[in-house]
Amino acid sequence: MKFDTPAGQNPIDQLKVVGKPHDRIDGKYKTTGTALYAYERNDAVANHAYGYMVGSAIAKGRINAIDLAEAKGAPGVIAIVTAANAGKLTKGDFNTANLLGGPEIQHYHQAVALVIAETFEQARAAAQLVRVDYARGKGRFDLATELKGAPLKPAEDKGPPVDRVGDFEGAFGKAAVKLDARYTTPDHSHAMMEPHASIATWEGDKLTLWTSNQMIAWGKGDVAKTLGLPKENVRLISPYIGGGFGGKLFVRTDAIMAALGAKAAGRSVKVTLQRPLMINNTTHRPATMQRIRIGATKAGKITAIAHESGSGDLPGGQPETAVNQTKLMYAGANRLTSMRLAVLDLPEGNAMRAPGEAPGLMALEIAMDEMAEKLGMDPVAFRIANDTQVDPEKPERRFSQRQLIKCLQTGADSFGWNRRNAKPAQVRDGKWLVGLGMAAGFRNNMLMKSAARVGIDRKGIVTVTTDMTDIGTGSYTIIAQTAAEMMGVDLDKVVVKLGDSDSPASAGSGGQWGANNSTSGVYAACVKLREAVAQKLGFNSTDAEFADGKVRSGNRSVSLAEAAGDAGLVAEDAIEYGDLDKKYQQSTFAGHFVEVGVNAYTGETRIRRMLAVCAAGRILNPKSARSQVIGGMTMGAGAALMEELAVDKRFGFFVNHDLASYEVPVHADIPHQDVIFLDEVDPISSPMKAKGVGELGLCGVGAAIANAIYNATGVRVRDYPITLDKHLDKLPEIA
Repeated sequence: MKFDTPAGQNPIDQLKVVGKPHDRIDGKYKTTGTALYAYERNDAVANHAYGYMVGSAIAKGRINAIDLAEAKGAPGVIAIVTAANAGKLTKGDFNTANLLGGPEIQHYHQAVALVIAETFEQARAAAQLVRVDYARGKGRFDLATELKGAPLKPAEDKGPPVDRVGDFEGAFGKAAVKLDARYTTPDHSHAMMEPHASIATWEGDKLTLWTSNQMIAWGKGDVAKTLGLPKENVRLISPYIGGGFGGKLFVRTDAIMAALGAKAAGRSVKVTLQRPLMINNTTHRPATMQRIRIGATKAGKITAIAHESGSGDLPGGQPETAVNQTKLMYAGANRLTSMRLAVLDLPEGNAMRAPGEAPGLMALEIAMDEMAEKLGMDPVAFRIANDTQVDPEKPERRFSQRQLIKCLQTGADSFGWNRRNAKPAQVRDGKWLVGLGMAAGFRNNMLMKSAARVGIDRKGIVTVTTDMTDIGTGSYTIIAQTAAEMMGVDLDKVVVKLGDSDSPASAGSGGQWGANNSTSGVYAACVKLREAVAQKLGFNSTDAEFADGKVRSGNRSVSLAEAAGDAGLVAEDAIEYGDLDKKYQQSTFAGHFVEVGVNAYTGETRIRRMLAVCAAGRILNPKSARSQVIGGMTMGAGAALMEELAVDKRFGFFVNHDLASYEVPVHADIPHQDVIFLDEVDPISSPMKAKGVGELGLCGVGAAIANAIYNATGVRVRDYPITLDKHLDKLPEIA
């Protein structure tokens, strides 16, 4: 199905099933332990062996020699895989570093060996006996140092090195009110609950991988390329994923090493990355150093805005696109954005939930707060005054929907923003300094081709099959809702099968694109199936009504079961997009509001309440969408207050590479959270008239917390995370 004109009235608009707060279909399986994750697929693979990864002990250099003799002689050892015996490997399209190191080492904890044994304990014990002689090389590990000579780098090598509109320097020089400030965000880890894990088995030259991967079609292609196999000889299966946040968008070393291990052992092998290895071996969100300049009239109209960001990655990597939202967020005739990319020998930087906008808004929305204060304006009013309904760089291109003002006004009214004391450090609650902060949220809506197969059997059961994944986001449920709405059946009459590369290729889970695109693919297949049903029954497909498990046309009514017959009916199709996303700017918006308390004695920050107001197209399932948003808000709290990968700049690794020392929020850190969804449909986006919301819940939260801390204390911290040591000595004196 080609989607190249705005959606009109269609069966989804009935909203009998779609748009309702249904419980997650997969919930009962996950809460009872019957949802089997990749490492648990003992039902599918018998007599498997265990692989244990050995990671490089240096960040840069070479392996002189590996002594495997003692490890090979350890109890239960079946085989050991290294670069010396793995055969020719090619780097996948989505990997920056090789997934198996040797003799060259590109980063700390790069895989250098896999020990395969009869039991996990035997493999782990033998892995300690692998002796590696390294020649340590000189590495580049300090972002601030390396950025000094780093080149300008457009995203994915597209566009000019410096993106200009108008005359920024001239307008900024003449501006009545100016801000020029610098902000930093640290490296972040995905820290998902389920580690990277795979089970591999070979049947001749055909490989099957049960793996934890968000993007099945991408993964299949990269496994095939890395191992030198035809794509048709690779099958990936990933029906349940215990969190990914972008860290499982791409094939990682667990999958490739499991495949190599199974080949070497002559039997199935399961591999999971041990938690201390994950943080340096896999990808992370890169640190940024950002400079923001804003010039405005005394009345508060922005006349000049510039956002420059620097980040680092391994050779061949890409920048963290922290300037993305600044291109589109606020009006202003004179604009400048640019990015620098330093070459670092740290582990690979890549996508993490809301790449670009998440760290970019952590800076931009503090800058907007600082500018509002300079102008003597309320922060909400300042943002509203600089709203735009068109792309500021291409004014002929309107937003398909843009309800940022309503998000901010609704949030301010609901949160009690009018009770905020604009003068910092004035409100106390016992030993706590209390402050309110807010920020705008923004995330682009991305469109991707997505396919599905939908069938009806002789019992009237509708089955949807697609390689779409569910990473805890509720894909099973919204896909079932879509099919139920389109085919006129109850939700319990729909079966959804996900996460198998033998199924039609979907958009996959990532970038906030999964829900809208995957359900649109199901919609397309259902349209085709409805036509097949109508044709078989001799009905006019344009006036056939599907409801209550039946199809009606005129005075005739036939059950879907009867229409399907013993052979059943099946249809397959994909949603493919035209150029509407080029004619219209498609984005999602939010208003984030936070109240914090800062201990006047210790500097400890406690979040007291949070609110997100979101405008993100049609909300397909308010219950699961709310879960996505509060999850994003929680991640934003972590980024604001505690999350930071500490870099050892001597030896080039993240020191706190476990969940004991890489702090993430726990229940005690998170207070009551409210979420409000604005009533919005976007017919420009898709036939579902939806967009995405999972990453929008994160975008802007960090800055809202930072602004609340400033309002509470009068101390402005521009370097995340905002730990107590950064403002303790500047807190107001205690009377």
